[in-house]
Amino acid sequence: MVLFCMGHKKAELADKVEKMLAGVRAAGLKLTPQRMAIVKELAADETHPTAQEIFERLQPGLPTMSFATVYNTLGALSSAGLCAALSLSPGSGRFDPNMVPHHHVVCDVCGAVRDVPPLAPGSFRSPDASAAKAVAHVAPGFELRSVERIFRGVCSSCAKNRVRTRSLT
Repeated sequence: MVLFCMGHKKAELADKVEKMLAGVRAAGLKLTPQRMAIVKELAADETHPTAQEIFERLQPGLPTMSFATVYNTLGALSSAGLCAALSLSPGSGRFDPNMVPHHHVVCDVCGAVRDVPPLAPGSFRSPDASAAKAVAHVAPGFELRSVERIFRGVCSSCAKNRVRTRSLT
């Protein structure tokens, strides 16, 4: 059972990478070794990495690649609709390869970001009436496309560190 799950995850990842690479080609971008590595790294990462994090991970294997290449490639992927550029917490923007509508949970301490599936089926396709009313009130004429939620708090790792720090003092 575990082997099937691992194999299934690898197949899902390979499919995700292939779709993103096809999107890169469709956007008219050349598939350079650097772009392919960036796409593979982003597709495999559910933590919503920053451009700097991706650069640091790939730099040992691609020592001539610049940070600008990573940043510009992520910008091109975002413009092509292959990932989302997010500003969920202070600091650098993060990139999300999950283009299926979802929410996010953000740690106030370390800035970790994770996906949260929609709370109700179809909740992104037809924004609820109360959200539409609120938006219409503050931004007349605004065309509401979707409603997202950001859950903020402290992740389990940071909570454990807080407990350890308190017990040491």
